[in-house]
Amino acid sequence: MKAVFIRETGDPSVIQYDDLPDPTVGDSQVLVRVASVSVNPIDTYIRSGSVALPLEFPWIIGCDLAGEVIECGPNATKFKPGDRVWGSNQSLFGRAGTFSELAAVDGCWLYPTPDNQSDDEAAAGSLVGITAHLGLFLHANLQPGEIVFVNGGSGGVGSSVIQFAKAHGATVVTTVGNDEKKQYCESLGADLVLNYKSDSIDDDLAEFASQRGGFNVWYETQRDPNPGRTIPLMAKRGRIVVMAGRTAEPVFPVGPFYVKDLKMCGFAMFNASPDEQRVCADDISRLAAAGQWKPNIGARFSLTEAADAHQLQEDNTLNSAGTLSGKIVLNP
Repeated sequence: MKAVFIRETGDPSVIQYDDLPDPTVGDSQVLVRVASVSVNPIDTYIRSGSVALPLEFPWIIGCDLAGEVIECGPNATKFKPGDRVWGSNQSLFGRAGTFSELAAVDGCWLYPTPDNQSDDEAAAGSLVGITAHLGLFLHANLQPGEIVFVNGGSGGVGSSVIQFAKAHGATVVTTVGNDEKKQYCESLGADLVLNYKSDSIDDDLAEFASQRGGFNVWYETQRDPNPGRTIPLMAKRGRIVVMAGRTAEPVFPVGPFYVKDLKMCGFAMFNASPDEQRVCADDISRLAAAGQWKPNIGARFSLTEAADAHQLQEDNTLNSAGTLSGKIVLNP
């Protein structure tokens, strides 16, 4: 099969596209003919070596996939050949990645793709959708009628947070960098969209918070969280969710935090168990089938262009290039 892999960690130039042996299917695994994959920041961290994982070279990269089942192991009883599936959490903890024509995936990490959802959409929404859902519901316990703020509403996680929170009956406030992204977030149902480049952004957020009694959930997607800005805007017993910023060390105002009975939760989606992630996936698929969930695809590449796709992701994640809004999807 053709696959995208690395033989050493480094910049995107270490990525290779060539033939590798077809995978064999284990007892509880499913062999998937891959139709679509997507790029995540964690993929670039693993490839670069900035997140050190035990890798057996050649190492196939990529966490997310969508495609069609062509073979099932004896104990992979939830699926049958011909089923369309999507999944994430590959290329982690010894599991082979997804950037290949064929992928052998344990059945616990795969989910049925809704009939009305394309493979591109299913792959694009895999990691970011599960991440958004875990943060909102498992960790922040979002309730109908609450007010959610999410930084960066047009991104993969941000746009997912908007859609899931609105479907759950919440009011959503978000930030973007231009009018096009503002219109996109409004089309998703965001109740207030502010330009983070505006000189009045902090005043506008403070005014909204004061009128509504503060934010119940603050979903921080950015790599430089600012608790000193966030905490005064929170409602009593509000929840702050943090899922980015590996090297961030912000000043933390303890007094204003505890006198409001606030909670802060940091999480990484790949720490969630298969059962916890399946709860998210089932709800995500339900929303997709109901037309309430559509992942934001910002760029498309061929699998042969994986190095360019990684460079685009890295430029925007690490260097704030502003040239990507949404997910990068690749097709074999």
